[in-house]
Amino acid sequence: MSSDLEARALARPWFYPFRLRSGATTPSYDGGWLDGIHHTRSAMLATALRARFGDTFGQLDAVDLACHQGWFSVQLAQLGFRDVLAVDARAEHIADATLIRDALGLAQVRLLQSDVHAIDSEALGKFDVCLCLGLIYHLENPVGALRVARALTRHVCVVETQVVPNLGGMVDYGSYKFVRPLKGSFGIIDETDDTHGPEASTTGICLVPSTEALCWIMRKIGFARVEVLPVPADGYEQLVHGKRVMVAGYVD
Repeated sequence: MSSDLEARALARPWFYPFRLRSGATTPSYDGGWLDGIHHTRSAMLATALRARFGDTFGQLDAVDLACHQGWFSVQLAQLGFRDVLAVDARAEHIADATLIRDALGLAQVRLLQSDVHAIDSEALGKFDVCLCLGLIYHLENPVGALRVARALTRHVCVVETQVVPNLGGMVDYGSYKFVRPLKGSFGIIDETDDTHGPEASTTGICLVPSTEALCWIMRKIGFARVEVLPVPADGYEQLVHGKRVMVAGYVD
C-alpha cells in the first residue's frame, strides 16, 4: 500500500520536495526553482520551536492554517508533535496533504477543509503552536485572520509573509489640529485574475503588510511578545533581504 501511495506521489510535480520513506523525493515545480524558500522557512521554523520548547515536542499539538500540500504539517509530525491539524480552504490541497500524510505514515496529522475566516476557534480550542505561513498576504482581511490565529494559540504563533515598504510619520486625522502616528502600512496586490491558481488568493484582493504593521498588529491583538526571526545567511533571497519575514508571536 505504501509503495502504491509513493508511486502516486512521484508520478506528478508538487509545490514542495517531499522526501518519502523510500528516500525518493517528489519532483517540485520548475525543476526545484522554489525549493530554497521552503528549506529556509523550514530551518527558521525549527530553530524558533527549539528555542521555545527545546527538543521535547512529544506532548505538543499544532494547527497549520493554509497548510497547502502539508509541507509544514508533515515536518511538525516528523519533529514528534503528537497532534497536527492541517487546515486549508482548497479541496485539492486537502487531497494532496492527505496523500502525502498517508504515504509517510503520519497518522497524527489530521485534515480540515475550511477558509481561515470560517474557523470556529472556540470549537477547535487552543494549540501549543499555530502556523500561519504564506497566508496573510493573499487575504483581503489579514487582521481578521491574525485574530483567528491568536485565538487558536496557546504558546506561540509563527507568521511568514511577503511584506511591502513601510510608511511612517504623522497624518492629519480629521483636522490639521488633530494628528495620529502611522503604525505601519499595507500594500494592495491584485490577484483577481489568479484566483483559480493553487497558490493565489481565493478572493483576489490582497492586503500585504509592512513588517512594522505586522508586528504592531500582532502586539495589539494580544501577543505578549513579537519578534522577527533571524534568517540564515545562505537563506532564500527574499527572506535575506527583508522582502519576506517570519515573525513569532508569543502568548507567554
